[in-house]
Amino acid sequence: MSQPRSIPFDSLTFVPRFAYGEMAQAAEVAGSVDDTELGAGFVRMSRADIPWQIKYDEVILVLEGEIEVVTEAGVLSAGPRDCLWLPKGTELRYRSDEALVFYAITPADWAAREGLS
Repeated sequence: MSQPRSIPFDSLTFVPRFAYGEMAQAAEVAGSVDDTELGAGFVRMSRADIPWQIKYDEVILVLEGEIEVVTEAGVLSAGPRDCLWLPKGTELRYRSDEALVFYAITPADWAAREGLS
């Protein structure tokens, strides 16, 4: 079992995210390595247009910049201090010129469950 901890933002290492590394870099702060259902971290987006069908429930909090999430139901827009709720199975496109967001997802081990890790 992991221990409670403080994670200074300046200590995070952002790494390219899947096939869209030039558009999105992520820094995980909690996840399956912590033996928890909750995954959380930060994502930096730059000139992003990323198609995806999410495999988890997700909450996004925009810290800097703006993000759009295009779904069949319409376009969701969020700026600083705005949140987005995205239920599992949503087909979408994440779009942003520049943004820093914090995310929380469950389950944290979705990739392993999907056979992707």
